[in-house]
Amino acid sequence: MKLKNVSVFLIFFLCICTTFFSCKESNTTDTQAQFIEALESQNLTPEQRYTIINQMATNLLQQKNYNELILFLTNWVENNPDEIYNSYWLLMTAYAYLATGAEPVAEYYFNRILKSSQDLLVKGKSIHFTCLQNLIQISKTPAHKIRYFNMLISDFQQEVNITELYLRLAMEYGKDNQWDAALETYTLFLEQPDATTIQIPGEPDAYKNARHFVDFAKSSKDWTFTSLTSLEEAVKKAIKNYDWKALDKYKAKVNFFSMSWNKDEMDANSQTEFSMRSYMRGNRIRYSETLDESSTPTEAYLRTTGWNSYLSVWYLYFRKVNFPVDPDIHGTWEWAGIYMGNKL
Repeated sequence: MKLKNVSVFLIFFLCICTTFFSCKESNTTDTQAQFIEALESQNLTPEQRYTIINQMATNLLQQKNYNELILFLTNWVENNPDEIYNSYWLLMTAYAYLATGAEPVAEYYFNRILKSSQDLLVKGKSIHFTCLQNLIQISKTPAHKIRYFNMLISDFQQEVNITELYLRLAMEYGKDNQWDAALETYTLFLEQPDATTIQIPGEPDAYKNARHFVDFAKSSKDWTFTSLTSLEEAVKKAIKNYDWKALDKYKAKVNFFSMSWNKDEMDANSQTEFSMRSYMRGNRIRYSETLDESSTPTEAYLRTTGWNSYLSVWYLYFRKVNFPVDPDIHGTWEWAGIYMGNKL
């Protein structure tokens, strides 16, 4: 996509207030009138017209006269539909609406630039790119954000962190109940070389959550229980009967972990598979009659003892399944892991 560079005259709206000359308030009306008279000249080049319009707009900005600014710029665009700088004037209009707190109207103008106005480079940065960045920040609708993220990924790959965008796009697909697209996009996120190390603001467990979602989606899910009570009773019965085969069956087949309390469940060393058989033979296993007091409506802990001479105490960790892709599975319970040792 070839963009027209707007040279040194064009400056970002956010910086504009610091770059134009000032005029005394008493002279503002006369100055604007002079600019209007000059603008009506038939012999102006596009660059000269741009300079005059820009100065008129900045004078209005100095006064924080956003209504007059919006009226002036939108009228100019309407009366000069082929003006090469229209995307810039509409960008200023969108920012003016943001300054007045009218985000839905600002969103309309950012969108209008994308749909119908020529892209321009402002200090080396695409106006369309700037619009997409703003739209993602102010839009409240997942379907809209999905379109904006996809446009950034397809048109501006060199300007963005593609790994972060895949994650955020997948999350918006989930909010919009497009679960097949969410699964595909989470998979793309996991395939990125920096997926395991990237730090994404507001998403500290990005890799863990994406990995669990993808692996769980592709699994049989036949180890889940309809309620916490049924899971607790089944596990206690198996321990009482030293039925290691039943316990192996009840363990989650995806992302099941066994680790100390200060480790991360997605650590490779926490995900090693093992059978309960070697820990039950010859040992006297006991469990608490009630779940640990730290249990919540979505997580529960069952304290058990006697597994070995080194780490006798194990807390069996039960978790409510968060998987709205499948209503039959969503809200069920799984035995998701083991915390070894006393609670920290």
